[in-house]
Amino acid sequence: MAVGRNYAAHAAEMGSQLPSEPIIFLKPPTTLLSPDGVILIPPQSQQVDYEGELALVIGKTCFDLSPAEALSTIWGYTIANDVTARDLQKHDPQWTRSKSFDTFCPLGPWVVREISPSALLQTRIDRQPAPVQNAAIDQMNFPPEVLVSYISQVMTLLPGDVILTGTPDGIGPLHPGDRVTVEIEGIGKLSNRVLERIPSVSTGS
Repeated sequence: MAVGRNYAAHAAEMGSQLPSEPIIFLKPPTTLLSPDGVILIPPQSQQVDYEGELALVIGKTCFDLSPAEALSTIWGYTIANDVTARDLQKHDPQWTRSKSFDTFCPLGPWVVREISPSALLQTRIDRQPAPVQNAAIDQMNFPPEVLVSYISQVMTLLPGDVILTGTPDGIGPLHPGDRVTVEIEGIGKLSNRVLERIPSVSTGS
């Protein structure tokens, strides 16, 4: 599961207001990419963006929980990069295609059981000296327990499910040859190289 526009500054840079309730969407398991794996830019897209995020790992089956109940179902925390084909996201009425290409969800490098609510999230591109994203996770509009509660009122969550909690402002494009690193205090660094995927068949737009 993933959440959109959960930081005010990111909503603003996307030309949107903060939503009154969480915006949720799905990324398929085939998007998952290991730490040090290679993000592949698909031939269908001319703009693929990074989105550094805190991710929640669910520890037990849960449904229809209050925020207070939901907090105890979060088994741990890790780092994700919600890689997005931005041009396709703007083109399509739904976000499924833009979020779902293989390698579009780097995750890791490990799970920690606790994290400071004010932990700093930073994203870096190796060709740029300063972080391109820099925000504390307590700037989220909807905190982790609210997200879990909200999603659990829609669907049953299972042990091992992962929820991406949204990205702060500073998103931008990835290019072949880049290395993108997302770091969250108390967890570590998720670092991935970027290459262009060579099409094996003719693809439409």
